[in-house]
Amino acid sequence: MTPTVSILLPAFNAEPTLPACLRSIQRQSTPNWECVVVDDGSTDGTLACARVAAASDARFVVISMPHGGVVAALNAGLTRCRGRFVARMDADDLMHRHRLALQVAALDAAAHLAAVGCHVRLFPRRALRDGRREYEQWLNGITTAAQVREEAFVECPIAHPTLTIRREALVDTGYRDCDWAEDYDLVLRLLARRHDIGVVPRRLVCWRDSASRLSRCDARYGLDRFAACKAAFLATGFLAGHDTYILWGYGATGRVLHRALLAHGKRLALMVDVDPGRIGNTIHGAPVISFDALPSVTRRPIVVSVAGEKPRRQIREALTEMGFRELTDFVCAA
Repeated sequence: MTPTVSILLPAFNAEPTLPACLRSIQRQSTPNWECVVVDDGSTDGTLACARVAAASDARFVVISMPHGGVVAALNAGLTRCRGRFVARMDADDLMHRHRLALQVAALDAAAHLAAVGCHVRLFPRRALRDGRREYEQWLNGITTAAQVREEAFVECPIAHPTLTIRREALVDTGYRDCDWAEDYDLVLRLLARRHDIGVVPRRLVCWRDSASRLSRCDARYGLDRFAACKAAFLATGFLAGHDTYILWGYGATGRVLHRALLAHGKRLALMVDVDPGRIGNTIHGAPVISFDALPSVTRRPIVVSVAGEKPRRQIREALTEMGFRELTDFVCAA
């Protein structure tokens, strides 16, 4: 039988964690799945682990290829996926036994959604830093497709190993090897193509936080590369047709984003600040104004680059009260 959902699982030197990951897949409450395990040239026992699983369960399909990186592995595995839906999974994570059933049901019930994510539980809990706990809380606060779009430039609003996507949408968009994270790039390209991404608001994936994760050790996941990614999509989307913009916030994230936008010819026209000591000064040639002066200045797109969920919420409320519309007049990009 053709599976309803194909699980796309790249693996590189994942021998310690892969067996538990595969067991969590076998425990799924819906049986109509296949799992395409792509061994990306591992030098440990990863390939052997995958073949052991395939020998006892024909729903596991194993591909072995020379080491080429995660994008090459994902695209190679995608060619073998036969399901109507493709569920991403990483070799060091675990999925709740109802993950596939709930995400497939969500997509079947909402034809306008191209994909859905879900909430996560980071583990091991004992080693989590405050920043990771805050990120988990922010991520799990996103529950609708509208929020996914609004939060898309703050951080990646969907944890990649939670994504389940209609196969045709993924094939059409594909993964690409660029100078930033391939998962964030995929989400932003889907949104740029007017695809909606929903969320099943349950913790259906245990997301391992370890020093060996790509997000921790790969330069493509650094702050400057995230800013470059955001700037590229902002320049061709929200800021398209505008050479200048207003920036609210000039902390670390704002400064990096400002530099990244300059590379696309987007110049700072005005800076908004709440510090009385800065108002009236200039930064990079742009006058610094108070937020309550915004209604009186020439309308330009506003980029809010402020770290922290609470300050962003307050800024959103203030701008909305002034008559500015999110995603039309302003966007949050911390």
